[in-house]
Amino acid sequence: MSLRRWLVGVSGVVALAAAATPAWADLKIGVVNYAKLMQESPQAKAAQDALRAEFAGKQKDLQTQQQSLKNKEDSLQRDSATMSADQRTTAERELRDGNRELQLKVQQYQDDFNARQNEELSKLQKTLVEEVQNFAQAQKFDLVLADGVIFASPVLDVTPQVLTALQARGVRAPAAGGAAPAATPKAGAPAAAPKGSTTPK
Repeated sequence: MSLRRWLVGVSGVVALAAAATPAWADLKIGVVNYAKLMQESPQAKAAQDALRAEFAGKQKDLQTQQQSLKNKEDSLQRDSATMSADQRTTAERELRDGNRELQLKVQQYQDDFNARQNEELSKLQKTLVEEVQNFAQAQKFDLVLADGVIFASPVLDVTPQVLTALQARGVRAPAAGGAAPAATPKAGAPAAAPKGSTTPK
């Protein structure tokens, strides 16, 4: 290839790049930290509070039953030496049956909690996506990225603005269901449920 033809080819590539540059330069791009929205938005906190309140009564019942079994276990260990063989056998059987029943209730509690948590997470995700879309349209963004971004300049981060918009939107009141337990359930994990007492050997 002659030098002249090579220079003409290079000039064409440069011209195409120059023509394309303004289109890219005009793009308005933002990045949102979706995990932060899931943790810090008032809608996320309201969903957590609603779940805690809804399951507080069931959790308290399980804890009461667990303590009752623990008292029976302590009594059996303390009085075993003075019991007749039949009394000891009956007490051990009642304790085993009580532990089995408690474990079934705990499993049902966890299944119910997980199902309700998934429902609340689905609603929350829909709310967050809608808010990001509304923000992007109102601010005339061409592209807003979330998960999968390896690096982005802080100047592109629109998470604080979206959080402000979510706070302005307001939240529904948590469902009534009794006093909330101390621990807040995290996404993907069931609320703390008591474990049954150990069956005496």
